[in-house]
Amino acid sequence: MFSKKNLRLITDPINKNNPITIQVLGICSALAVTVKLQPAVVMAISVVFVIAMSNVIISALRNTIPNRIRIIVQLVVIATLVIVVDQFLKAYVFDVSKQLSVFVGLIITNCIVMGRLEAFAMSNNVKRSFFDGLGNGIGYGSILIIVAFFRELLGSGTIWNIKIIPESFYNFGYFNNQLMIMPPMALIVVGIIIWVQRSKNREMIED
Repeated sequence: MFSKKNLRLITDPINKNNPITIQVLGICSALAVTVKLQPAVVMAISVVFVIAMSNVIISALRNTIPNRIRIIVQLVVIATLVIVVDQFLKAYVFDVSKQLSVFVGLIITNCIVMGRLEAFAMSNNVKRSFFDGLGNGIGYGSILIIVAFFRELLGSGTIWNIKIIPESFYNFGYFNNQLMIMPPMALIVVGIIIWVQRSKNREMIED
């Protein structure tokens, strides 16, 4: 089950072929849902579920889908899964669902999801497609979580809404960096992650 090829499908998108830092996809959600860690984690889990399951469904149906309507079929599958996720969040984590607002629905238009269906699920078996979706979802989600961790810590002094920075720091003149909760800082943090990633993987640097 976990052969080298299958493991590579999971691990490559986390590092060497990350959807956000290498393929530069899904940047909008990195800006929108990473002010706090909790909604970022929920969004990451939601996207992992949608990508993995849509890959599985499209892979299972790939030989029966007429080429002329394949995009429509893919959108219907993605939209159905997103509705399931949205209703689940509203039922069990309503506060987080309100924070995410329309961004859960926008998973439907996330180019990472559509890209994996077109590039992989339409031409590979169910098991490999599941691993591909899982890997790309985790790769996407890991960046969201890292960005949200630093933005919440430095911007609000909390992690998961729990106060982390001691009150004594504030008494000595420390103050939260309000720039961290502004959208441009998400791009800057992503840029730093890209720089660190490429510094560790020299083969990524183009001549």
